[in-house]
Amino acid sequence: MTPEQLSDAIVDALNALVAAGTVSLPEVPATVVVERPKVKDHGDYATNVALQLGKKAGMAPRDLASALAEQLAQAPGVGAVEVAGPGFLNVRVDTGAQGALAGEVVRAGSAYGRSDALRGRAINLEFISANPTGPLHLGHTRWAVVGDALARVLTAAGAKVSTEFYVNDRGSQMDKFGASLMAVANGEDVPEDGYHGAYVADLAAEVVEAVPGIRDLPADEQLVAFREKGYELQLAHQKADLARFRTVFDVWFSERSLVDSNAVDRALGVIDKEGHLYEADGATWMRTTDFGDDKDRVLIRSNGDLTYFASDTAYYLDKRARGFEQCLYLLGADHHGYVGRLQAMAACAGDQQGYNLQVLIGQLVKILSDGEELKLSKRAGTLVTLTELVDLIGVDALRYTLARHPVDSPLTIDVAEVTRQSAENPVYYVQYAHARLSSILRNAADLGLVPAVDTADLSLLSTAREGDLLRALAEFPRVVSRAAELHEPHRVARYLEDTASAFHKFYDVCRVLPQGDEEPEPIHSARLILVDATRTVLANGLELLGVSAPERM
Repeated sequence: MTPEQLSDAIVDALNALVAAGTVSLPEVPATVVVERPKVKDHGDYATNVALQLGKKAGMAPRDLASALAEQLAQAPGVGAVEVAGPGFLNVRVDTGAQGALAGEVVRAGSAYGRSDALRGRAINLEFISANPTGPLHLGHTRWAVVGDALARVLTAAGAKVSTEFYVNDRGSQMDKFGASLMAVANGEDVPEDGYHGAYVADLAAEVVEAVPGIRDLPADEQLVAFREKGYELQLAHQKADLARFRTVFDVWFSERSLVDSNAVDRALGVIDKEGHLYEADGATWMRTTDFGDDKDRVLIRSNGDLTYFASDTAYYLDKRARGFEQCLYLLGADHHGYVGRLQAMAACAGDQQGYNLQVLIGQLVKILSDGEELKLSKRAGTLVTLTELVDLIGVDALRYTLARHPVDSPLTIDVAEVTRQSAENPVYYVQYAHARLSSILRNAADLGLVPAVDTADLSLLSTAREGDLLRALAEFPRVVSRAAELHEPHRVARYLEDTASAFHKFYDVCRVLPQGDEEPEPIHSARLILVDATRTVLANGLELLGVSAPERM
């Protein structure tokens, strides 16, 4: 029995009490919060629903709890219900019903953990907004993981998610980029305010090879040619680097397209219609102070140039016009002051602050190697690149480590620690548990033991360690839903570590396979189903983090 199933059983019991006239409630809640008690002796699950509803029912919470306990005890799968304190309910699940969960997990397979919690919600998730003028670096790495993991978790909770990379391909940096490539290709010094680093020479050589005769063009045409081809090639490199890192975007959105498609003009029309646009000092302004911003924001300067905020406004409204109910932005720590103006902009467009547009701020990451912080790149000359980090740490170790910490906390990664093959390394600990589970199932198959989930007697899974592991597996769907609702994929990683621990403790005291000439018994089949269910949950959880689930280590 999962917490969701027990919640449904409690709701059914409340409805039955209301129908019988035993309890009077203006409305029975659709769901009830069910939690695992901190003290094992208190039962398998606990709820404070009687404390929450006592006043509405006109009853003392303990009296309501007593009535509810008597009714709930009749529900299939419920072993016993006890009233504790001022009105808490402690529930013990029937042993047979508890074991049946292992079969449910195996039957569901890769679908276990998924839900309809966010069904019907269309979400646009934007992360790693970057210039196409150089390699992705350490500053982008955390969002490459967290953004991708969040998209996977939201999808698992039933949302329709589109991941989006905003390409900053307008502005003076693009001309500086083209001039840098052109200078290197022609054997000249890179402009002081241009782009430096070994990658510039490599990219310039690629451009020359891809566009024969480019150096014979007049200077102005040559600059444009280097800029555009360099942009195309560098963007392709960014896509390839991210794909290697298992982060693939649904949409790569060009900032240029906002201007070319008149999206800015349409956005100004929306803000004007809402009454928050005005002219002053020859410029066009948005009155964001109407919604808590510290000052109004310029959209069009007095010289006619668009501001970045004009592009941001047009981009947001373009997303909303594409049918996205919620637009999530994952921004770096240096954008903290940007949150208020973005929320005010959404309100100026007639949207609900804090709902239609939401912002997550991620803190910085430091990488330590041999006790020293890595700051410089061999290729880029500045920050360490994503490719260098993957080569140094590995995709799995880097992704898992970045995913298992809340993004609003600064993070320091020690290369030696996250690549160590020991139980102290969380990614190794979880992956090893999956490999060990897979090994048990292979060994069972070699012995001719491939139990059928529909015929195994799962009620035999009655020991304390089996119960602990089953309750851990039962929590997975709720963990995924909660991670999606709170935008906290690190909850999945921490859950996997707890579940791996529960498995190891189970395996230490519960013999799964017959030994020697021992004949297989029903308990072996039941435990093999539990092993298969645990393997399924760990694999599903690792998939949500974009981390592999190895069958051998």
